[in-house]
Amino acid sequence: MYNEKVVDHFNNPRNVGELADADAIGETGSFKCGDTMTLYLKVRNGIIEDVRFQTYGCGAAIASSSMLTEMVKGKTLDQALAITNQDVADELGGLPPLKLHCSNLAADALHNAIENYRARQGIGKTG
Repeated sequence: MYNEKVVDHFNNPRNVGELADADAIGETGSFKCGDTMTLYLKVRNGIIEDVRFQTYGCGAAIASSSMLTEMVKGKTLDQALAITNQDVADELGGLPPLKLHCSNLAADALHNAIENYRARQGIGKTG
């Protein structure tokens, strides 16, 4: 059902945990399946310096969260904001159609965290 990359990110998730001194936190969940995700960002000079996640859900949700953290580390906020749920799924080598919504959690939590950061900093939305 899952490809090797998805299984690897599920079995060996990267960047798991909480960042106690996070500059921003994004949270999201799915009523459809009950999965939840919290994403923590550490931002320096507009660049995501560190990122961690806590996800409670299926293998696809955990793998998507893990992959997203690898995709955004070192990116500017604008570059990270451009990442879509399809980008996350593509980086994982694809997800089964019934699990594509899991990649939404990761991208949505990221976008929420960036909005949270910008609100805390008094920076308006862009785009």
